[in-house]
Amino acid sequence: MELPIKEIHLPLDLNEIKQLKARDFVYLTGTIYTARDAAHQRLVEMIQNKEELPISLENMYIYYAGPTPSKDNIHAGSIGPTTAYRMDAYMKEMANMHIGGTIGKGKRADIVRNIAQKNHILYFVAIGGLGAKYSLCVKSMKCVAFPDLGPEAIYQLEVERFPVIVGYDIYGNSCFPDDEKL
Repeated sequence: MELPIKEIHLPLDLNEIKQLKARDFVYLTGTIYTARDAAHQRLVEMIQNKEELPISLENMYIYYAGPTPSKDNIHAGSIGPTTAYRMDAYMKEMANMHIGGTIGKGKRADIVRNIAQKNHILYFVAIGGLGAKYSLCVKSMKCVAFPDLGPEAIYQLEVERFPVIVGYDIYGNSCFPDDEKL
């Protein structure tokens, strides 16, 4: 049986967000930004110190990944997801900055699900082991903040047909079988 795949273009408006349900397979097209632990820590420190951020986080979709160097005339090297729960400690500040969604690997803490539901933030699950496939979906990549962090810098990616699963929707539903509805 072939599952239906929805094609969505980022950023999403609230009506589009309301239509997505946990377990939906989707292709993302549009702009996403990479940010891992070090970039999140730096952003949160800047927020707490009331410093101007290098980029706007509003309606941003953050992919928990660190791209490897590109080669062979492709825009990005392997760009697989990192474990999302490592960014859970930063979710409250990210929600306060009105991010649109996050993309990572694995389950999140219940507090993150609560924050996401309350703030209409989607969590998309990228599939581990598909880093090379994901790199083929990247149409452009540029470093936009913290270049000193190397692969943990924040990169702006223009992606096309980037395959993910809706991990948590805004109704408290989860794609993970052992999660209960919030």
